[in-house]
Amino acid sequence: MQLIYFALSLFFLLSLSSTAFFCLYLSFFKFYCFSKNRFYSPPSYPLIGCLISFYKNRRRLLSWYTHLLSHSPTQTIVVNRLGSRRTVVTANPANVEHMLKTNFVNYPKGKPFTDILGDLLGCGIFNVDGDLWSTQRKLASHEFSAKSVREFVVKTLEDEVHLRLIPLLHNAARTNAVLDLQDVLGRLAFDTVCKVTVGTDEQCLDMSRPVPAIVNSLDTATGISARRAVAPLFVTWKAKRMLNVGSEKKLKEAVEMVHEWVSNIIHNRNLNNSNTLDHNHTHGDLLSRLLSAGHSQEVVRDMVVSFIMAGRDTTSAAMTWLFWLLTKHPKVEQAIVDEAIKLSGDSETASLGYGYEELKDMKYLKACLCESMRLYPPVAWDSKHAAAPDILPDGTPVRKGDRVTYFPYGMGRMEELWGKDRLEFKPDRWFQNGELKPVSPFKFPVFQAGPRMCLGKEMAFIQMKYVMATVLKRFEFRPANENAPVFVPLLTAHMAGGLKVYVGERKEQKSTI
Repeated sequence: MQLIYFALSLFFLLSLSSTAFFCLYLSFFKFYCFSKNRFYSPPSYPLIGCLISFYKNRRRLLSWYTHLLSHSPTQTIVVNRLGSRRTVVTANPANVEHMLKTNFVNYPKGKPFTDILGDLLGCGIFNVDGDLWSTQRKLASHEFSAKSVREFVVKTLEDEVHLRLIPLLHNAARTNAVLDLQDVLGRLAFDTVCKVTVGTDEQCLDMSRPVPAIVNSLDTATGISARRAVAPLFVTWKAKRMLNVGSEKKLKEAVEMVHEWVSNIIHNRNLNNSNTLDHNHTHGDLLSRLLSAGHSQEVVRDMVVSFIMAGRDTTSAAMTWLFWLLTKHPKVEQAIVDEAIKLSGDSETASLGYGYEELKDMKYLKACLCESMRLYPPVAWDSKHAAAPDILPDGTPVRKGDRVTYFPYGMGRMEELWGKDRLEFKPDRWFQNGELKPVSPFKFPVFQAGPRMCLGKEMAFIQMKYVMATVLKRFEFRPANENAPVFVPLLTAHMAGGLKVYVGERKEQKSTI
């Protein structure tokens, strides 16, 4: 009996000692982390790192990261959590310039990134590094800078806006119907990018027709791919992919649909070209130009998917947020209308829209777009992966294989970068002595920067200016409810639940400029 009592006592003492030791170790580790890293790391624990904090904040990562960065003296934090690689998140322009330009070769997309998007984007320009990226970049750069492409874009916008978008808005104003402006702008962007990229007319703005299946497949593929990147444990989605179950099964089916759609277009174009002597100049779209360069069908397919993804969501997201902001800032809206009226009044094509030169001169509208994207960037964050150890300009050590993320959403909310009024919508901050002032792309990296600077930047501004100016000159919008919209970051950001508005005809005005 005494032996049993002794054994139980010993077991109790050992258990109590182990528990006490673990609690003491945990407290010491937590104290160590906070005393040394409290300004640049979230609360962390042995083995699991900041997994608990990450999980608690997984539905508000943007505001959580922004809070941590704003309290870091260098606007940089280091995130370690079980099941994920070490991640450096920065809102420091010097660090952004270092990774996107100065030491560009050390910060490729990297295999972890290409794993996340590889199923959808394949070997397209946005998902590759090295020679394959360089080759595609040179080809795309040549095509995007061609005057004929620019003219084709403007002509496409003219047709889409005046033949489809404006009649749709007129009808909504006449019937006093509630319209989801985000949905409408997304349809417009998809119709436009399909015409410009592959020469097809998807007719998404025809509300009497069902949404094309390809649109739903793209939505599914981008949504699931984006959730891979923020999964608390990356092994979860990899296991589901291996077993072909759940969301990964849906992703596989959606990607197959997207690839089949693009491949069929390429196949039909090749058939048409084989029956045309001068096939290089039959179409004005990018697909014809890519095929004439002699790339394989798979490479062309992946490049096309990348261009459609980039052109479809980014411009519609940027315009959605600006339309909403303007409902809160009527004086800014009126200034845009004045500029639009002034520039269209001198144009021979005033009844149709704007030419390239008039669009270039819309400086105030460009400032409004930049200010809107500062607060609500179409791409909230972007990551690279360190090929070798490095030290960032602010002194943060980077290990080989680390994910290094620059954070446009947080950068737009840093007092050190934009002042105490950083949370306010103020387009005038983009002017100096009456002219648009140059702003470093490393401070405002919504179009990336350095060698990977977005090739479609000018085309995006052309599209957004054309749509905003043409629409605002004719219509005004009133939100259907006063609830503050929620910013949702996927591959490209969107407004949760859409932007529901009432549409009104704007009374004919003359410019006050």
